[in-house]
Amino acid sequence: MTRTARARAARALAAATALIMALVGCTSIAEPLPTGAPLDAEADVGPGADFVAAGSSGVTIVDGDDWTLPASVRPAQNSGFFSEETSEDDLVLVHSVDVTWAQLQPGDGGPIDRTATGEAQGMGLASLDDQLAAPDDFWMRLFASAEDWAPAWVAQDCGVSTYGPDEDGQQHLPIWDECVWGHLFDTYRAVFVDLGLADDPRLRFVYVPGAFGWAEFDYDVVSDAVAAGDLDEQRYLDWYDHAWTDLVDLFGANAHKLVFTGEDYPWGPFGTADDLLAADAVDGGLGIRNGITEVSNFHLSEAPSFGSRVQPDGHLVVDESLPIHAGDRIVATENECFDACGYATSDRYYAIRQSNLKALQLRVNWLYVVPSDSYLTEYPELWDWTRLSLGQTAATSADAWAALRDAEDTFWVDEEFPRDWDTQPWVRNLERWLVQVDEPGSVAHRADADVHVGEVEAENGTAYEGLSTEVAGGDTGFVLETDPGFAASTTGDTVLKVTFLDVGSGSFAIDTEAGASAEVERTGSGEWRTATIALPTGAVSADATRLRIALADGADDLVIRFVRLVRDSV
Repeated sequence: MTRTARARAARALAAATALIMALVGCTSIAEPLPTGAPLDAEADVGPGADFVAAGSSGVTIVDGDDWTLPASVRPAQNSGFFSEETSEDDLVLVHSVDVTWAQLQPGDGGPIDRTATGEAQGMGLASLDDQLAAPDDFWMRLFASAEDWAPAWVAQDCGVSTYGPDEDGQQHLPIWDECVWGHLFDTYRAVFVDLGLADDPRLRFVYVPGAFGWAEFDYDVVSDAVAAGDLDEQRYLDWYDHAWTDLVDLFGANAHKLVFTGEDYPWGPFGTADDLLAADAVDGGLGIRNGITEVSNFHLSEAPSFGSRVQPDGHLVVDESLPIHAGDRIVATENECFDACGYATSDRYYAIRQSNLKALQLRVNWLYVVPSDSYLTEYPELWDWTRLSLGQTAATSADAWAALRDAEDTFWVDEEFPRDWDTQPWVRNLERWLVQVDEPGSVAHRADADVHVGEVEAENGTAYEGLSTEVAGGDTGFVLETDPGFAASTTGDTVLKVTFLDVGSGSFAIDTEAGASAEVERTGSGEWRTATIALPTGAVSADATRLRIALADGADDLVIRFVRLVRDSV
C-alpha cells in the first residue's frame, strides 16, 4: 500500500515550463561541472512580524494564534524551505535538479551525457548542464527505477522483468537485483564522484535510491515482485543490508547529503521484518524524509527513523542524541498537499498548522513546499515561524512549546504495538522541549471545544484540540516541564504565550519557582485568544524547569490549546 507516491500536477507543470532544449552531443566526464556560490546570505532573514511582548502590565492578549518571535531570531544552519523552483519572495531558496538515468547514461557503460534532456512523472527535464547553470543552491533526484526512466540496455543486460504498475501506471525495474543495482551504483559514482557533483557546495541533498513513483521508496512494487514469486525476504534483505552503506562509502565526506525516501512501518510484504528498515537506513548513515505529514495524526507517531517514540502515557518523545539529529544530516518532510494531490480540507489553516507542528515535533530541518499549494502568502506568520523553527535545537531555539490535544492515530487501531501504550491509539499532545505533565490537582482532561474528524483524509482520525481543567474534580491547573537543555541555555527575559478559549469567568496566572506572573482575565468573548505573559526573572533556568498555569480561586474551567515559552536571548 502506497502513502506517499502521488500525482503533483502543479509540480509537473512548473517543471515543464522550465524545460530548455539542450545542444547536441556529449561532453567529457573530465570537464568540471559549473559551480556557483551558495545563497546562505540571502537566507539570513529574521521574523517578518513584530514580536508581541507582554507590555508594561505583564499581560498582552491578541485574538487567535500568535506566532511572533523576537527580532533577533535567525534561521538555523542546514535548514530551510525547498521546492522545484526558487521563490525568493517566499524564502524558498533551494530548487530541484531532476534527471533520469536514461537521460544521463543512454549508452551501455558510456560517458555521462550532460546535454541530453529527459522526462519523468510528466515533467520535462532540462539537461544536467542547463539545470546546473543557475547559481542557486539545489537538491537532486535521479529518477532511476521506472521502465521509462532507466536505460533500455540495463534490463537487457540484467535479464530482468518489470513490476507494477504504481499509482501513476508505471512499471519499475527491480532495483534490488544486484545487476541493476550495480549499474545504477556505477552511474551514481560517475555523476557524484567522477564529475565532482557531491563536492559542489550548492548541492544540499540527494533523494536516494531513485525508486519508485516520484522517487519515493514505497513498497507497492516490492510487493508486486513478491506476489509474482520473483522475490523473497532473504534476497531483498541481502541487497538492503549493503545498498545504503554502498552509497555512504561512495559519498564519503559528503554522505550527510544522502536522504532515504522510505518510511517506518511501510506496508511491506515481509511482516515485521520490514517495519524498521527505514531506521536501519538511517543507522547506516543516511538522512530521512517523509512525504505525508499533511495527514498529521496518521502513521507518524511511532517514527523510529526520526527518533520519535510513543510513551506508555501516549506522549511522544524524540531522542535527540541520535546521529540523525546531530545537525549535519537531512531530516525532511513535505507539506504541500492540502487541497491538492487528491486531498481536501474543510479547514485549511488548521490542516497547515497541524502539519507544520507535526514536522517540527519530528525535528525536521528541511521542509518541501509549493508556494501556491502550501498557501505561503495566505498564512505568512505561521510559515515564518515554521521557517525560523526548522533545524533549531534545545540550545538554539527561541521557543519551546506544547500543543495540548488528544488525537487518534488510526494506523494503530488494529496493529499490535511493540511496547506498552496505555491509551493506544490516542496520542497526547505534540511537544517540543515543553511537556505537559499530569499531577494530582493538575490532571489535564480531553476537551470537546475544537474537534476535527478526518481532516485532509479519513485516516487522519479524530482530534480533540485543547485540554481542560476539571475544577469539580480538583484539577485546577496545568503543569509544564521545560527541557533541561532549553532551560540551562536560557538567559534574559521569558514570556509564556498561552492560547486559550475565552469562555467562563475567573482569571489564571503562571506559578513559577521564582514567583507568580500577573493574572490573565477572561472576557467571555467565546473566541480563541493568546495571552503573552511575562514570567518573573529566573523563572526558567538550569535550576528552574517547572511552570504551572493556575486558575484563581472560584474560576471556571479553562481550556488551553497551545503553550509557547519564548526567550529573548539564548
